[in-house]
Amino acid sequence: MAAADHLSVPRQHGLFLHHGIDLGDGTIAHYLEGREILRSPLEEFKRGLEASVVEHEHPSPAGVTLRRAMSRIGEQRYNLLFNNCEHFASWCKTGRHQSGQVESFLHTTSLGALAIGQLMPAALLTGLRLLLKRGLVNEQSRDRARRGLVQLKKLRERLLNQLEGTLEQAEGWIRGGPNNGASDRSGGQGQRLLKAGQSLADELAAVEELEQRISDLLNEQQGRSISDQAE
Repeated sequence: MAAADHLSVPRQHGLFLHHGIDLGDGTIAHYLEGREILRSPLEEFKRGLEASVVEHEHPSPAGVTLRRAMSRIGEQRYNLLFNNCEHFASWCKTGRHQSGQVESFLHTTSLGALAIGQLMPAALLTGLRLLLKRGLVNEQSRDRARRGLVQLKKLRERLLNQLEGTLEQAEGWIRGGPNNGASDRSGGQGQRLLKAGQSLADELAAVEELEQRISDLLNEQQGRSISDQAE
């Protein structure tokens, strides 16, 4: 283990994993369930169990990861479905707000995702995908890409707001607390919550991926332009 590593450790007899970021000084930044992002000693984070390093295909530099982690110490906006310990650690390490545990749960227990595009404006989606296919060949296409990024940001915020709107019911149902419909796991209310969560999660992932690809393309074009000017 090293500074900026994304660590995971089993919780609840191995039923799920708890995640955090190694700060390199014997402490771990992690989102304590239902409370806040803490800076805890490694042994307190591990609770006597073995910690593993979570690998990412495109990790951010260590300095960026550590700055992200430190910037959120003390945050108190924990959500089981949409802002949990894995979301936090993944964002610190990659800049992407993701939780494989939640996504796996939704994919394996819901009735299936609704079609991408139900919440995302079809014209925006089609136009930006066409830009990705053809490339940013002139200033007009680059301007369209920049305006598209603004629209995607607004759309992402809208989706997040909709997710927050369903969080209280969905979290209560998944936790199996009293009077929340947990006894009706095969019935209508539970399935409706899962189906809505699945759709929103897929829409949000699609928006984030499209944002990243458009940003990468713009950055690539900018780099080429600077190189051409230097020559």
